[in-house]
Amino acid sequence: MEPSAPLQLDHLPDAPASPTAPAETGLRRTMGPRHLIMIAMGGVIGSGLFLSSGYTISQAGPLGAVLAYLVGAFVVYLVMACLGELAIAYPVSGAFHIYAARSIGPATGFTTAWLYWLCWAVAIGSEFTASGLLMQRWFPGVEVWVWCVVFAAILFGLNAVSSRFFGESEFWFSIVKVGAIIALIVLGGAALVGFQPLSESANHPFLFENFNTSGGLFPNGFSGVLVTALAVFYAFSGSELIGVAAGETTDPARNIPKAMRSTVVRLLIFFVGAIAVIAATVPFDQVGLDESPFVTVFSSVGIPYAADIMNFVIITALLSAGNSGLFSCARMLYSLSDEGHAPKALKRLTRRGIPLVALSVSMLGGLASLISSVVAPETVYLALVSVAGFAVVGVWMSITASHFFHRRAFIRNGGQVADLAYKAPLFPLVPILAFTLCLVSLVGIAFDPNQVAALYFGIPFVAACYIYFHFMHGRRATKQIA
Repeated sequence: MEPSAPLQLDHLPDAPASPTAPAETGLRRTMGPRHLIMIAMGGVIGSGLFLSSGYTISQAGPLGAVLAYLVGAFVVYLVMACLGELAIAYPVSGAFHIYAARSIGPATGFTTAWLYWLCWAVAIGSEFTASGLLMQRWFPGVEVWVWCVVFAAILFGLNAVSSRFFGESEFWFSIVKVGAIIALIVLGGAALVGFQPLSESANHPFLFENFNTSGGLFPNGFSGVLVTALAVFYAFSGSELIGVAAGETTDPARNIPKAMRSTVVRLLIFFVGAIAVIAATVPFDQVGLDESPFVTVFSSVGIPYAADIMNFVIITALLSAGNSGLFSCARMLYSLSDEGHAPKALKRLTRRGIPLVALSVSMLGGLASLISSVVAPETVYLALVSVAGFAVVGVWMSITASHFFHRRAFIRNGGQVADLAYKAPLFPLVPILAFTLCLVSLVGIAFDPNQVAALYFGIPFVAACYIYFHFMHGRRATKQIA
């Protein structure tokens, strides 16, 4: 069966699409809620938790880190609530920028798309490099670039077959990561109450005695919690991938809200639970200095070969995040082309409904990021990484603002809130609160010399996107909207 015609921006309905309406996108609707949940989990659970969580604990202190991740989970809930209503109203693939283009303006949609594409393109390159470095633990004689090529070929193949095949691969990738987190919470939690049959050590801290540090509950002051907000939000990035995959989901009106609720609950349990166990086990001034906090905890409870086990888990986590990132990048380019804001070739689909040209360009973007990390780490790559960190919060702000203006326009045009297949609660408090908290996190990083580059490069990048759109697409976009 030939794919149906892609959905055009100027054909989007003023009211939300009927939940029973047929798919209007050339991409195939083959993924169910199980795939959506694991795609979101796969995008979220990566190096941010397994490697970088030590930074958050060392900066914010044990209690501060737990609070920071609780705030992060709360913001994810707010953003997902807004995203749920938008994703069902406009269930198209790579949809973030379409929400913004429709509700705010085409220039904002264009900027949102390129922010998110660059975020994941940089992530893909980083995942390949980190995975190659970790493989040298077992294969020290094999160059890192060889593993980068191997992993790039694997992820490209997983994405090029079909969206369902991608969803299945991400499901099994995520199972490995989730298993490691559950093991950490169960075994680490048991050790904290004195039950550790695998270890003869008697020096394991009891419950939360590590939380009372020599500097008090907040050894670096409450400002330490504030400056880690962006790092925490970045750790939760990927939850919004459910919106990217909306156009390839069966029965979006039922499956998207179900997947979003499950994702938020699981992230809350896994992230906050893991951080609480790590912070309670390892002194905050020692965590993450020379190894993954997971390795430290597993070693302390007596898990044999803890470093090798976690090396495998972290490689799986990195490849899983790269897998989700490549999927996201390709759908963003496809959607931009669908609107006429990128070359038409990016909209070409295979017989299985895969945007292969967009997928190939995204892979090249990831490889370019990888090369820049070697050739120009202090200039080009620094700028790319900074924009990527800035992009996550920028996209969340775009989603929440889009929901605010979408709901207002829907009601102004005579729509009834009761008729919505899914509606975010407590409007307009939810989008306003989410937008404000994201904005506060951006202000907070201005006081952290380790993260302030995100503002130096992120704000000019956003300005450049608006200026480029104005001169290249501005007049035509204005005519379409009119």
